Amino acid sequence: MKVAVLGAGAIGAYVGAALHRAGVEVHLIARGAHLEAIRRAGVRVLSPRGDFTAHPHATDDPTEVGPVDHVFLGLKANSYAAAGPMIRPLLHETTSIIAAQNGIPWWYFHGLKGPYEGYRIESVDPEGSVTASLPLHRAVGCVVYAATEIEEPGVIRHLEGTRFSIGEPRGELTERCASFSEAAVAGGLKCPVETDLRRDIWIKLMGNIAFNPISALARATMAGICRHDGARGLVVAMMEETVEVARRVGCDPGISIERRIRGAERAGEHKTSTLQDVEKGKPLELDVLLAAVVELADLTGADVPTLRAIHAVSDLLNESLVRAS
Repeated sequence: MKVAVLGAGAIGAYVGAALHRAGVEVHLIARGAHLEAIRRAGVRVLSPRGDFTAHPHATDDPTEVGPVDHVFLGLKANSYAAAGPMIRPLLHETTSIIAAQNGIPWWYFHGLKGPYEGYRIESVDPEGSVTASLPLHRAVGCVVYAATEIEEPGVIRHLEGTRFSIGEPRGELTERCASFSEAAVAGGLKCPVETDLRRDIWIKLMGNIAFNPISALARATMAGICRHDGARGLVVAMMEETVEVARRVGCDPGISIERRIRGAERAGEHKTSTLQDVEKGKPLELDVLLAAVVELADLTGADVPTLRAIHAVSDLLNESLVRAS
């Protein structure tokens, strides 16, 4: 098996190191000081499950890698539309693109039976620009239940969780998913192949849609938000509205809001990826989180006043970051 990790940041480098440890031919595509550190000393993973170092090939040029069996996409979703030139050299006829993203994916209604089958979510896939870069027939979904950080270039701090749930948009059990799952498990990860990955998407999104923007606006950690009564109440309201939208597009997450909050609380003083982006002055990954769900609320007639309000102020913050970047 040959795997390219495009966007070998905290999550991508962690997955790539695990796959390499399992004997997979792994190519990390990164840049800057992080790339130079990996070239020099490999990927060093610091984890409560045991530290290890992997030495996969690393480059900033996908043409050095050539066609692979799987592209593991570790980029932020707001980079997908521009990723085409980086992805094309990595593709052969059956290459899958395993997109590890938060929020609603561009393929969400692909192959989903019902009244919205084939609907393109404009906020996620504006004018089909993401689909043009990431063809739907190559898409494999991935929901990440792991928390990692780049402690320093080439060094990944694994905080918690090893689960990377994957699945086909149409729900089939395919060889491409089975082979990737087997390799990931051999490398020490949990990688179940789900026949209904959309349920996992909404369960994860219940947390992301609330904690990520609030953390960015308040500069607060996960545990800090949960300790504050008013902020915790805001999280509950946002989760309630999100579950209603999920049900209207045919998916019941099947988990209580209090249980979902307790799960987030266990992350402790963890900074969400959105807060980390604010601190680095980087644009925020809001479209697949808030904008997409507000768009689906408009599509289905759901009432989501809290989501609309938080989206408005988060988008205002993002505009300032975009101007400054």
